Amino acid sequence: MPNTPIIPNYVTVHLGPPDSNAQNVTVTFADYIKNVASSEIFPTWPENAIRANVYAQVSFALNRIYTNYYRSRGYNFDITNSIGIDQSFVNNRDIFENVSRIVDELFNDYLVVGNSIEPFFAAYCDGRELRCDGLEQWGTVALADQGYTPYEILQYYYGDNINIVTNAPVGEPIASWDGRALAFGSIGNSVQQIQIRLNRISKNYPAIPKIYPVNGIFGESTENAVIAYQRAFNLEPDGIVGKDTWYSIQRSFNAVKRLNDLATEGLSRQEVSGIFNSFLEEGDTGSEVYELQYLLSLVAEYNNTIPSVALDGIFGQGTLDAVNAFQEAYGLDVTGEVNIATWDRLYREYVGILESLPQGYFSSLTLPYPGTVLRLGSQGEAVSALQEYLNYISNTYTSIPKLTVDGIFGVSTQNAVSEYKRIFGLGSEPIVSSSTWESITSTYRNLYDGNQTSEGQFPGYNLGE
Repeated sequence: MPNTPIIPNYVTVHLGPPDSNAQNVTVTFADYIKNVASSEIFPTWPENAIRANVYAQVSFALNRIYTNYYRSRGYNFDITNSIGIDQSFVNNRDIFENVSRIVDELFNDYLVVGNSIEPFFAAYCDGRELRCDGLEQWGTVALADQGYTPYEILQYYYGDNINIVTNAPVGEPIASWDGRALAFGSIGNSVQQIQIRLNRISKNYPAIPKIYPVNGIFGESTENAVIAYQRAFNLEPDGIVGKDTWYSIQRSFNAVKRLNDLATEGLSRQEVSGIFNSFLEEGDTGSEVYELQYLLSLVAEYNNTIPSVALDGIFGQGTLDAVNAFQEAYGLDVTGEVNIATWDRLYREYVGILESLPQGYFSSLTLPYPGTVLRLGSQGEAVSALQEYLNYISNTYTSIPKLTVDGIFGVSTQNAVSEYKRIFGLGSEPIVSSSTWESITSTYRNLYDGNQTSEGQFPGYNLGE
């Protein structure tokens, strides 16, 4: 899901119940809303009543589109004209002039609850033949006659926490699934979306293990959660998020969050905002450039067509040359720009190299960066190595607390990392990214080498004349 809902240029309407063989028609979104409004309400109603209904009709339709309600179920349309399920739509009907004018003004305004992101599922009914918990269309007429504004009418039916988003962007919505299967080693904001959704689904389905950290990197915990989900929902348990698994997860997430319900839990900005900058180019600087350089440097050791690269966090000519060479070597478009496809392939190659090395290969060396940011809750061999390095370093930098080497990144390990980063000026966030890992292992090697003495060597003091 994109950060902010986009009003689609076009909407495809199925002219019948979802599983029927009815025709699909594609019309502009504004024309769709004009048709719905002209089919469901009367042009003689007070303007405030018409406006309140249009807000609800726009929001209902956008909820269907934004949550991929039908597309995620394998249908080739966005909404149906089946009354009782969706909205009334009569193909090629005449449009009322005043309705057309109001829709032209309001078609890119929609409702949300509180600070939620998704368009509110503004359910409604006619209010005469059918009564409901949502907006009652004939009831809006009575309220408008009493002097209620459109917003006050909406509050009357949907509660005081309802808000109106105005002037939303119009364009082509970003596809929910981008056609790229996600598997161990994948990286990017799509991975983060899967992690967030599976963690929320696991509240209702506790057999699905929690994923931590949620970092946009498809590691072992993400793979385990995907497999558990696939087993719970009768999908092939291969640990790969292809189209079927992606949309199944989205449907389950929508269901547990009640995004297609009046009593929605709501979708927060944190649940749709990406944490991974999926695009880098020449001139960029910072920790993500350093991450890129770190991964390239190891791959370059095993592929001599890729030049070595300095680990300086600056995307200069050397990094550009290495990126171009990597893209050419692995069949990617040679652009020198690091997009999600380049990140994904680079991370896969990096992890593949680590996994292919024989056990004990690094027995006399420090381990390379494991490829996943380590933080509170992380576990495994890399955490054990980190604890060992910090313990050794603490013999010299005594303000770093001693740790139990248990492979669990707990509070004590977090405190030790924080103190190390304070000493070496690496920021205050108690996580271990590639730059922090490189600093810790470099410090460890320097101290270790300095303490290894041969006969006749006396480090640490002046022997004199």
